[in-house]
Amino acid sequence: MKRFIIILCIFNLAITSVWAQLRKPQNQPYADLKRYHLGFHVGVHAQDLILTNVGIPTSDGEIWFGEIPSYSPGFSVGIIGSLYINQYLDLRLTPTVHFGDRKVTFKEQNTKEIFETSLRSNYLSFPLDLKYTAVRLNNYRPYVIGGVFTSFDMGRKKGNPLLLKGLDYGVEFGFGCDIYLPFFKLCPEIKFCFGLADVLEKDRSDISNDNDRKYTQALSKATSRMIVLTFNFE
Repeated sequence: MKRFIIILCIFNLAITSVWAQLRKPQNQPYADLKRYHLGFHVGVHAQDLILTNVGIPTSDGEIWFGEIPSYSPGFSVGIIGSLYINQYLDLRLTPTVHFGDRKVTFKEQNTKEIFETSLRSNYLSFPLDLKYTAVRLNNYRPYVIGGVFTSFDMGRKKGNPLLLKGLDYGVEFGFGCDIYLPFFKLCPEIKFCFGLADVLEKDRSDISNDNDRKYTQALSKATSRMIVLTFNFE
């Protein structure tokens, strides 16, 4: 009986402690009820390309294969515009600029010769997402997000051995958590972006060295991927 009373007391103290945490005053209790609200975000990202190799010999008998062996971190910054739909759903437009690059390595099958080139890009992206948010627990509210995007590459440099098209589009999804602070919301968020368009530029009339055409000819398709970690301030 004594043990039962002790366990009951401990259980009661635990319940009281949890209830006290839940009853803490909430920061910005009406922040999510605004029809419109704005914000900005900063973060880092990693760009990738899915390369489809042809595997056909050139006129010189060479067979080149391209890949991206490693990722380079880039910087992202943008603004947030959010439209309240209901207590769980928001429609968000988040124009963002992604500064980064991708290092592509080509390897010749027989001689093992290696050629490397860097694709620098400044993407102006326009994602349109639906944000589904869970029930708020004190000053925390997790959410998932998904939608579509269109992006324009403002950093293309013609004359490179490999060139990507200036327009891309695709789908994205991710998750995050709204953290309610006294004067604003801080929202760590991670998103995965998958391009649906073939962004490989096959018309290379801009190349002055004909020998560089073999790197474009070694590929039949290239699609983009990107992982983005941002910190939203709303």
